[in-house]
Amino acid sequence: MQQKVVLVTGGSSGIGKSIGVYLKSKGFKVYGTTRNLAKYPHFNDFELLELDVREPESIKRAIDQLINKEGRVDVLVNNAGIGITGPIEEMPHEEILKAFDTNFNGPLHVSKAVLPFMRKQHSGLVINITSIAGYMGLPYRGIYSASKGALELVTEAMRMETKDFGIHFTNLAPGDFATNIAAGRYHAPVLESSPYKKPYGNTLKMMDEHVDAGQDPLLVARMVHKIIQTKNPKVHYTVGEFMQKFSLFLKKILPDKMYEKLLMNHYKL
Repeated sequence: MQQKVVLVTGGSSGIGKSIGVYLKSKGFKVYGTTRNLAKYPHFNDFELLELDVREPESIKRAIDQLINKEGRVDVLVNNAGIGITGPIEEMPHEEILKAFDTNFNGPLHVSKAVLPFMRKQHSGLVINITSIAGYMGLPYRGIYSASKGALELVTEAMRMETKDFGIHFTNLAPGDFATNIAAGRYHAPVLESSPYKKPYGNTLKMMDEHVDAGQDPLLVARMVHKIIQTKNPKVHYTVGEFMQKFSLFLKKILPDKMYEKLLMNHYKL
């Protein structure tokens, strides 16, 4: 049986690296991506390609490089993403655009780049790593929620559009996992003069604690492997702590204002 070729964006660290290492251990031919290859001269967990999801030309070069090496791409895991926090009123709009460029436009561009090759193969799987946060507008994480929620919806559409070509699209929404995302995200400063100073400051501290106490990213990697092994993947998958996943069930069944009240109580707002 031919070895499946998997491309994992944002594969040099965190969840992406865990996915790549795990899939390689299961016999897949894994390629990861990073914006700056020079930063990882000793990376040998799997092969890295230089790719910036914000730059279509960079994406094209990396995909061409992959096809020249392997002749095919069987699975794309759109994992690259950035965090962003802050009161939306005080957030610089250029940071909002950067977040959407990475979390939404990026996966869209990479997906569009691999589709012609998957269509030629009449097979392929695209797994978009979104977030449980993308199912709800979270206070002081509204832009992150919106960017991941937008990716969820566009995945639903692309899933239907590409079905006739033997291609599958699916979403995998993780909860909080112990990674370096908090260190790499943009967060609006807690300003002394801000009317949001106290609630935002408290919420930011809580978010950091949740990530630090998060689960092992290996759980996400195992779920990705399970999805790859599934003949007809579902539209949505979640992975994370029980209460985080249960919150999605509550959102479906509770009146909007009641659910909003639960969120506000959780964040002590």
